[in-house]
Amino acid sequence: MTWNVHGTFSLNPRFDLEGAIAVIQKWSPQIVGLQEIDSRGRNDNPFAVLEDALGGHSVGAKSIVTTDGDYGQMLISRWPWVKPPLVEDISYREREPRRAIAADISTPFGGLRVISTHLGLSIRERHEQAQRLLQLASETGYPAIVLGDFNDWFWINSVRGALAERFPVRTQHRSFPSRLPLMRLDRIYGYRVRLVRTFADSAARSISDHLPVIADITPLHILNAAEPSIGGLRAESL
Repeated sequence: MTWNVHGTFSLNPRFDLEGAIAVIQKWSPQIVGLQEIDSRGRNDNPFAVLEDALGGHSVGAKSIVTTDGDYGQMLISRWPWVKPPLVEDISYREREPRRAIAADISTPFGGLRVISTHLGLSIRERHEQAQRLLQLASETGYPAIVLGDFNDWFWINSVRGALAERFPVRTQHRSFPSRLPLMRLDRIYGYRVRLVRTFADSAARSISDHLPVIADITPLHILNAAEPSIGGLRAESL
């Protein structure tokens, strides 16, 4: 699952953590990337609350750190890391700080590289950040997914164009704005995996201005080894 949990104006202005956690737990994802986690001006620490509620293994990437709190993203996995995850600074010049989390996850079906990110708002910024995502994806021989909020809605110098050769499969659900989704900002890209089933959860529109995007995936080497009896595996493999 990938989900930008930010609320705006009258839409969840106080960041209803309990509601966000309930949405995530409803789908019980083995791997979830969350963007726009904001502890500024709060009495609690959303990073810690999410980690405690969702369990497993987690890493936070705080792109903004202030005396009033922090702002950033998280990657949470039910399965352990192969090695400590990397938090990569992919900020572009003087624009808003951006991070990518790169983790090798030890799944029951072998290693999986997962990159979780939240890209910038300008075309040139996103294009340069996409090149860095490709480098991170190439650092291991594992199947890989890249998930997050890509802020990507133009084809010219688009992220999906830059990632297309390395990541031939992707989700294509309209996720923003959540009340009337028009843009496919939130995506899951896959390399050496099959997207068995994908969808966006419209019930989350009262929590965030983005809809969560969920994908059941299966690594291609599992499919190749199991055919023709793959039906018994279900997408719960990942």
